[in-house]
Amino acid sequence: MLVHPSSIDLSGRTLRFLTGRLAVRRGEIGTRWRRLTAGRQALLALAHLRCGDTCAQLAAGFGIGIATAYRYIREAVEVLAALAPTLAEAMRIAQPKAFVILDGTLLPIDQTAADTPYHSGKHKRHGMNVQVLTDPFGRLLWASPALPGSTQDLTAARTHGTIDALTHAGLKCWADKAYLGAGGPVRVPFRGRRLKRWQRRHNSTHAKIRCLGEQAMAILKGWRLLRKLRCGTNRITALIQALLVLHQASA
Repeated sequence: MLVHPSSIDLSGRTLRFLTGRLAVRRGEIGTRWRRLTAGRQALLALAHLRCGDTCAQLAAGFGIGIATAYRYIREAVEVLAALAPTLAEAMRIAQPKAFVILDGTLLPIDQTAADTPYHSGKHKRHGMNVQVLTDPFGRLLWASPALPGSTQDLTAARTHGTIDALTHAGLKCWADKAYLGAGGPVRVPFRGRRLKRWQRRHNSTHAKIRCLGEQAMAILKGWRLLRKLRCGTNRITALIQALLVLHQASA
């Protein structure tokens, strides 16, 4: 395999953060020696998460075995995912803020047509449903566990207890039409073709606020690994949580 130098569009702070967490992990389990230092392992994991490089490509580039590259990446993801904020922690962080923005997205996965639970009728493809909360400035606060792509956004929000948590915290929440009927603190735009002028103005203002949440979603999808996930569906939640932690660390 041919190997060439490449770059990762991440800050040095992100690399130092992950290196520090991996060094702590090695100290906890009493690691004495490994093929790669904590810094090189962090670089390998970031290349996989940010650029979508495969284990075979990374193994060739770092001079290690494919199985070793896989273990290093999995360890880094587990270390990061353990730091991800829970929904309760996100509510405490969002408490002083004026409102939050709730949005859902479908992350494409590599599945066959027979895998019905993962097929989204809305997007016409297989994927996993992930819900995110952002603050009024579009900063990511929380990402939900991944559910099969056939799950609707409102159903997913209720499954995760997001609406109840928002109600209990007394937080106002802006969301799109997919959350119609959510009730409580969730604000959605008016639906219909023949809307009154004040309703159209309300929808326009609502869209300007909600677009900040969509921008945050686009930033999350800047991690090229998420453009089409080829791992097992049981690993996707940990990946999302790991990317959320890295995003918050670099913000």
